[in-house]
Amino acid sequence: MNKINLKNDAGLMALALRLVVGWTYFSAFWRRTVLAEKLDPELAGYIGVKFNHFLPHALGIKPIIKYLVENPDALWINMVVFTIIEGIVGLFIMFGLFTRLMSIGVFSLALGILLASGWIGTTCLDEWQIGILGIATGFVLFLTGGGKYALDNYLLNKNISFTKKKWFNWLGSGNIPIKNNNFSKVVLIGSIFIFGLTLATNQIFHGGLWGTLHNKSIKPKVEITEGLFNHNTISFDVFRTEGVDVYGAWIIKLELLDNQNQKIYQLDQNALSQLNDKNISNYYIAKVKPGKHSLILPLGAKAKLTFKDDIFTKLPKGNYTIKLTDISGAFWEYSIKNK
Repeated sequence: MNKINLKNDAGLMALALRLVVGWTYFSAFWRRTVLAEKLDPELAGYIGVKFNHFLPHALGIKPIIKYLVENPDALWINMVVFTIIEGIVGLFIMFGLFTRLMSIGVFSLALGILLASGWIGTTCLDEWQIGILGIATGFVLFLTGGGKYALDNYLLNKNISFTKKKWFNWLGSGNIPIKNNNFSKVVLIGSIFIFGLTLATNQIFHGGLWGTLHNKSIKPKVEITEGLFNHNTISFDVFRTEGVDVYGAWIIKLELLDNQNQKIYQLDQNALSQLNDKNISNYYIAKVKPGKHSLILPLGAKAKLTFKDDIFTKLPKGNYTIKLTDISGAFWEYSIKNK
């Protein structure tokens, strides 16, 4: 009979870990489907916008995120599927059903969180810690299986036919089919890999090993690109790449300066708050939009801004500067040439 030895039941010892990590994933499903409507693209709390926040500094999977936030229908389908997977993985892990298979799900979901949003976190490197601890937890639960208080163990004790198959030991619980003299090597290699991933991402995202320690979530940063004069029109792209994900950059002033730093054109916060679709063309699901007192740039939002004024037709050829000023006093500049 393929029963768990309770005198040396690592799965039992990992019960608290299994319950807590299971709830962290199932609770995501619970929040989005029961407690709040986070899967509705028309509502402010739509999870797709949160996904868009990951884009600026995602590691390795940025092209996937970029494609999804540029294609809202595909994004919605993926958010629904992702939420269902989180719910299944979390629920099965808590109940200890197909524990090892679900632990692979925990590992994979945590890796996705790490690569996508490990750079986000205003105080304690929040997303990086969640991701890397989830990866380590998934690995440990794969090694331990479910233990005494798991449905896998119940099925084993009942001698259900499929629990006698070799695949159940790989996907459920019980004695993992790795030879004793190889088991320690598997643990060591897996642990070193995860520790190496921890150090590498800590350095890449936050400079946690050497150099200047940095946190891209503290201050807003706006990139200005693709500036163009066209008769009576000036256009350029704005892309909010850093700062708090739940806090916008509030632009209260737009200026066009000549090479003598003299003001040629200006929009104050009242004018910026009255911009419309003729002025703003968004690329992604997170949208640059006029607010009550300013122009709002959410994290990950990118848009082309276009302004028409006869003054642009009278400007001599030469170099100019676009300057955007945030309500905090921070500002960003971009050199543009009138040809």
